[in-house]
This record gives sequence, structure tokens and C-alpha cells, in this order.
Amino acid sequence: MSYEFPPIGIAAIATYLPAAIETASQIGLAANIPEAVVIEKLGIRQKHLAEAHDTPSAMAAEAARKALASAELDPLDVDLIIYHGSEYKDYVVWSAAAKIQHLIGAKNAYAYEIYALCAGSPVAIKTARDQMRADPLLRNVLLVSAARENELVSYDNQQARFMFNFGAGASAMLLRRDYATNQVLESAVLVDGSFSENVVMRGGGARFPTSQATVDAGYHQLDVLQLEDMRDRLGLVSQPNFVKVIDQAVTRSGYQCSDIDFLAITHMKPSFHNGLLHDLGLRPDQAIYLDDYGHIQSVDQQLALDLAQQRGLLKAGDLVVLAGAGTGYTWAASAVRWGK
Repeated sequence: MSYEFPPIGIAAIATYLPAAIETASQIGLAANIPEAVVIEKLGIRQKHLAEAHDTPSAMAAEAARKALASAELDPLDVDLIIYHGSEYKDYVVWSAAAKIQHLIGAKNAYAYEIYALCAGSPVAIKTARDQMRADPLLRNVLLVSAARENELVSYDNQQARFMFNFGAGASAMLLRRDYATNQVLESAVLVDGSFSENVVMRGGGARFPTSQATVDAGYHQLDVLQLEDMRDRLGLVSQPNFVKVIDQAVTRSGYQCSDIDFLAITHMKPSFHNGLLHDLGLRPDQAIYLDDYGHIQSVDQQLALDLAQQRGLLKAGDLVVLAGAGTGYTWAASAVRWGK
């Protein structure tokens, strides 16, 4: 006897971007690299920076309010909130999910957090869809994310140069049960834990508790350990693993990569972005390159999707894929059939 699961669809997407801007010229001056390199090699024209009031919980709550307003949903009708954003939150060892629940007045919802770093969006989509399928009491689930990790990156640290694109912002996605519009299909996730200690903020954890020594050593900024080893090994597997999870997600959904109409993907250097599109057989106009926003952790995919909606790039029946990769290393993708 087979069981047909109810459709889970995207009822709303919203983003929040802080007002402050850092341009490619300013990044170049701070990092002592030419502006042309910032634009052409790192893929940044500008990015948004958080101000004092733009805490991760506050930014995520603002995006959540916009999503609820778009869906015309009362916060009291939200059943679950999942925060999948940065671990660099308002406080250390603290639940941003609970704070966001309070800020938006969703007092009937329970809330928790998951972390897959920059692959968090598709992982959260998979987690929420699977949980909603299993629990008929979950009718409206809100996925929220926020990041301001640019504050953890020093422009003086050339080993961290690939993180100079880090910006700030937030996103929210409302998933609804028995909702066939923008239906969430299948996902795929791949992890290679051999990269788990290549990108870390050493200070403040159990291995290096906060002390004057960790502050003096610069351990409270993101750093890259064994850079050459990571670069050599990651260069061999990252693009193939991206293609693998995207292919798995669409194949499990009954499609092929040639059926993809739009790809919402992590901001990355232009050469990698273009190479990935080539390997998938996609045109440049089938994705949005986030060079005016930078990399905002797991906000990227929903930002790209929000921009695609605003620009009229999506039509009913389109196959959309949200894909990301996060240090650790995790690659993940989720497929969505757009419209009705």
C-alpha cells in the first residue's frame, strides 16, 4: 500500500539587506589589492554591511515579517521556525531561533536551529519538507537565516582572501503544507568531513577558550589552516560535488540537469560560477551572479530566488534548483517546481 505525501510549497520568500555598502574600491584599499582584482577575480562590485542594530536575530526577524506579510499569514499561525544561518549570532552559545520567534510574535511556534554553514538553505529546505511530511500538525514552517560574518574576516589575512566577499543580510522562506504552488521536490546532500578543520575561528571554543592569549594571537577571526592542502584537495572535488548533488536532486525529482530553468546558488568567484554553469549546460542568464551583494552565507540561495522573482525570470512550470556549499565541507541542492 503506497502513501501519497501532501505537497509542500513555498508560500513566500523575503530578504533584508542593511543600508550600509562597501564598494570594490574600498575593499581593494583595505586589502591592498587592485579594485579590478576585487571585481574580476573575487566577483564583488559591492556588498552590504551590518550596522550596530543589524544583529542576526533582528535581520532575520525583519525578513520573516516581510515573508509573512507577503503570504498574508498571521504570525500566530506559524507552527515552526528553523534558523539555518550563521553561528556568529547576537551572543555565543545562544538560540537565535527563540529570539526570532519572540520578535515576530509567533508564540504558537516552536523553534530550533540547524547548521550547515553556506549550504544551510537546501539542508533546511530538505529538513523542513521531510518533517512536514511526517507531522500533519506542521502547516506553516518558517525558514530564517542571517549573517554578518564579514566582521570575522581580516583584510590583512591574505590566506582568508576567498572570504573577502562576505557580506551581511537575512532571508526568510515560508513553507506551507497542502500547497502545490512552488512545490518543493527532492534534495541531495554530500559531506566530506576531511575538510572540517580547514576554515575555523579558533578562539572562544573548547579547544581554545577565550583568553588574552587568544585575542593577542588573532584567534577570534576566521582563518584558513593548511591553505595549500585545502586548495589542492578542494579544487579536485568541489565542482564535481556541486554537479553531483544538483544532478541527484533533479534526478530524484524526475528530471535531468538539462531541464533546469534557473539555478539559485552560492556566491563564488566568477571562474568557478561560470565553470559550474558550463558543466551543467546552463546559460549565464539562468542564474543571478550576486556581485552586488557578496556572499551572505546561507542567505545567498533565497536572495537569488527573491531577485529572480522581482525580475520576472521565473514562470509556472520552471524547474528551479537551490544549491550551496559550506565549509566542513557540505554540498547540498534542493529542487523546486515553480508556480502551479
